[in-house]
Amino acid sequence: MPPLTFDIEAQDPGSSARAGRVTTDHGEIETPIFMPVGTVGSVKAVPQRDLKEQIKAQIILGNTYHLYLRPGTSVLEAAGGLHRFMHWDGPILTDSGGYQVFSLADRRKITEEGATFRSHIDGSKHLFSPENSMDIQRSIGADIIMAFDECPPYPSEYKYARESMELTHRWLDRCINQLQATEPMYGHHQALFPIVQGSTFKDLRSQAAHEVANRGAEGNAIGGLSVGEPHEDMYAMTELVCDILPKDKPRYLMGVGTPANLLENMALGVDMFDCVMPTRNARHGLLFTWEGTMNMKNEKWSNDHSVLDANGTADVDTYYSKAYVRHLLKASEYLGLTICSIHNLAFYLELVRQARQHIVAGDFSTWKDEVIPKLNQRL
Repeated sequence: MPPLTFDIEAQDPGSSARAGRVTTDHGEIETPIFMPVGTVGSVKAVPQRDLKEQIKAQIILGNTYHLYLRPGTSVLEAAGGLHRFMHWDGPILTDSGGYQVFSLADRRKITEEGATFRSHIDGSKHLFSPENSMDIQRSIGADIIMAFDECPPYPSEYKYARESMELTHRWLDRCINQLQATEPMYGHHQALFPIVQGSTFKDLRSQAAHEVANRGAEGNAIGGLSVGEPHEDMYAMTELVCDILPKDKPRYLMGVGTPANLLENMALGVDMFDCVMPTRNARHGLLFTWEGTMNMKNEKWSNDHSVLDANGTADVDTYYSKAYVRHLLKASEYLGLTICSIHNLAFYLELVRQARQHIVAGDFSTWKDEVIPKLNQRL
């Protein structure tokens, strides 16, 4: 089982953006990359065939907390891991359940041992610790697994953010020890990515980045920057952390974001992204395009029989009309959710593909500044 590797193939001369290649046992990932979110082993409303053929996804996400609750580790292990269970042969990354420490604040209690949750499904009580988070991710079988952390809310008081960061570092050491004491279950390598926290405090972010960098992991993540803070703070923290994290390892900014967010953070040195925004917005009829955002529920599209997106790369973009997609959404037909989800994810994957091409060509910064004003428009 060879370790995860990362090769930098090009560097943009006008920014810190780089084009690279992550190699896992389930295939290569060209960076910068966007990873569709498949929380419970499914990218919402999108069949796996479309993930490959229309969206051209290279890696997807699963979530440890949700997969632990259902279908459960016994089912996943009987299937041979999440890859076989969901019939996906590409790389998978799993969130450790740490984000639920943040998002399910009303259902959990944090101690040194870990976080005790009340299930959102049936109210049953469960302890998530660094050790069993690693064990569950062994059962899931993801290629990239995340360290168990606490994601502090925004805004946080300095004392809380510091204590949370220190707890995250103690948990990280326990994650590392547990992985060293266990073996992968399905014959492929699993790479652990630690997570840099510290809220929006520069000294804490700097300390956390140095702590994480010193662990020598195969890749590193930046967490806690999609929890309501202003974009300017996100960019400032990302730039600070990217300047400290090893340049020869992939950098993953968790839970971010809009198309403009992706491009701006690429320019700061981020290689990997995920976000529920393309699929969540799709389910509300909001489509991302190169000319801006379209709300497909608006009356203006009701008798517009032009194709959904003439500049789109997915089959659905030229197969269906705006009027038809609006009709499906207004009638609450599931097909409308699928069409919009495929469109948005295909757009995100095309966005990072084009970004990579411009990094290789050496004109990424100029291109980014030209396209962002259009991406931010509302049509």
